[in-house]
Amino acid sequence: MRGVQFRPWGFCVPARRWWGAAVCCAALLGAVAVLAPKASSQDFGLKDLQGKVLDAKDAPISGAIVYLQNSRNNDVKTFITEKEGSYRFAALSADTDYTVWAAYKGKKSATKTISSFDSRKQVYIDLKIK
Repeated sequence: MRGVQFRPWGFCVPARRWWGAAVCCAALLGAVAVLAPKASSQDFGLKDLQGKVLDAKDAPISGAIVYLQNSRNNDVKTFITEKEGSYRFAALSADTDYTVWAAYKGKKSATKTISSFDSRKQVYIDLKIK
């Protein structure tokens, strides 16, 4: 019985076929792992919001407060803009509407709405304070 391997489950498989099948399965699993979509925030129904706060002359405003209001529970998150006027809110629920606005030295920008129907995973909104 040369070239035949006995297996505990009760049947025998020729050695060449056994290794061929094992190599084929390994190659198939490797291909699936490479071709499968990578897990990221996009796969979990999340989106990011980012942008800049600008003055009337389109200059970035550092230290402005950006408000983000969740329409489901009216929870408000804030972000203080960085030196270049940028802000970012990460991992927002894709099935919720949000309202965003900015305030600086007693002045306020117009409010903008991010709809749950907006399928973009990266939403960019610049806010202008006049």
